[in-house]
Amino acid sequence: MAWSIVQALLIRPSPPRAYAWRRFWLRLFGAKISPCSGTRPTTRIVHPWLLEIGDHSIIGDEVLVYNLGRISIGNHSVISQRTHLCAGTHDHTQPDLPLRRSTIQIGSGVWICADAFIGPDVSVGDNALVAARTVVTRDVEPATIVAGNPARFIKARPMNASAHDAATFI
Repeated sequence: MAWSIVQALLIRPSPPRAYAWRRFWLRLFGAKISPCSGTRPTTRIVHPWLLEIGDHSIIGDEVLVYNLGRISIGNHSVISQRTHLCAGTHDHTQPDLPLRRSTIQIGSGVWICADAFIGPDVSVGDNALVAARTVVTRDVEPATIVAGNPARFIKARPMNASAHDAATFI
């Protein structure tokens, strides 16, 4: 309840570039977030104590981080606007539909494009790209581009950096 109040009254109205302010509140509620990463004011996070964000990563505007289970985001990753990270579901094989707290692992150098959906128990490999409006319900291999509903392999993701740059990137 306290987190909901803080998110509504102190985070959402904060200025767009007040990343340190939002990191302060996220850490106070248990998030593990790098000092050089951030969230936008309209990012909605259900349980900050189940969120981990690596170096130089950003969660965009209107992203819903529905983290009933742990969600971790690697270094140099971008979660674009209106993406839905859904780490919770129900066991449809049981008549009472019990809640399942799932996890999501997003690697380093990943770009989740606008309006994508990342489902429960999904892992997105390093340097992968999930195209706009893609629905991901299975793991995404490293250095690939996926698109569609359901997500399907499009091609390998070319990395146009020198070996030195790539080593420091992830």
